[in-house]
Amino acid sequence: MSTTEQPSWFARQRKRFPWLDHLVRAGGRYQDSYGDHYAAAITYFSVLSLVPVLMVAFAVAGLVLSGNLELLNQVKNELAAAVPDPALSQTLTKAVQQAIDQRYAVGITGLAIALYSGIGWMTNLRDSITAQWGQAREELPLVRTYVVDFLSLIGLGLALVLSFGLTTLVQAFAEDLLELVGLHNQGLPKVLFIGLGLLLSVAANWGVFLWVLAWLPRKRVTARSAIKGALAAAIGFELLKQVGGIYLRSISASPAGAAFGSLLGLLVFIYLVSRFLLFVTAWTATARENRQPEVVQPPPPAVIRPVVEVRSGPAPRQTATLLGIGAAAGLLLRALFRSRRD
Repeated sequence: MSTTEQPSWFARQRKRFPWLDHLVRAGGRYQDSYGDHYAAAITYFSVLSLVPVLMVAFAVAGLVLSGNLELLNQVKNELAAAVPDPALSQTLTKAVQQAIDQRYAVGITGLAIALYSGIGWMTNLRDSITAQWGQAREELPLVRTYVVDFLSLIGLGLALVLSFGLTTLVQAFAEDLLELVGLHNQGLPKVLFIGLGLLLSVAANWGVFLWVLAWLPRKRVTARSAIKGALAAAIGFELLKQVGGIYLRSISASPAGAAFGSLLGLLVFIYLVSRFLLFVTAWTATARENRQPEVVQPPPPAVIRPVVEVRSGPAPRQTATLLGIGAAAGLLLRALFRSRRD
């Protein structure tokens, strides 16, 4: 009696709920495409890019403060008020003065390092998204790859500036408008404007992630195939931003938390955003409308190798056959001779 193996409970649930099956397939794609390793690489280059960005910011601040002594004195006073330790306040004041004195050297060095680390960051981001889409990584000319990644970096930077700038302007305009009409202390209008700001932020993030999912892979995909994934990424990113804001506000009370907790929180935030973005890409790529049909490879060609054996005498099998024939012939002749004698 033949018995058929019954599918497991989890397999039955996957067949029952398509969304669960989709999540499992996305997780498999994420793991098979080394999503965690790519997220770690993106985090590394993101942190590496912070130093040159700060150098450029110091150079810009030096250019601004060098021609405005009143603003320079105000910055020094703010540092002295924010840092209760006189030694630390004096150290920060010297750092500001050095940034002013060496603004050109710091700015040029920061731009050069930012260019290198930024292109490395974009290269890892494009390769990771390409892998999650299931596309093979092609060896392209080095100069062409750097140029394309540099242009993609500029495009993504402009998109992020536009997204965050639009969100900030809308929220600031909403607060000013509420204060102008005298409703800034009212609960319901404030909640409505906060919700409007979040909605606009999600819409702006959706445009950025749609560009990332559809245009950053080495082989571009259609924007239609990335619409749902971009929306999920925008909502998740906004949630991560809100949680990160709560974390930063909670640690800003102590000087040690503000110094080290913010850096640790930034590392965790970048890593979580990188993992989330790559998983959303895998989830988008494994949707039914984006699944590529599996190519069945043909069997390997059959190789016919005739075996020719050369022997000096008969083979053992032939020898046994001949002996059998000889024995049978001998018995037959013996029987004939006896019949004649009789």
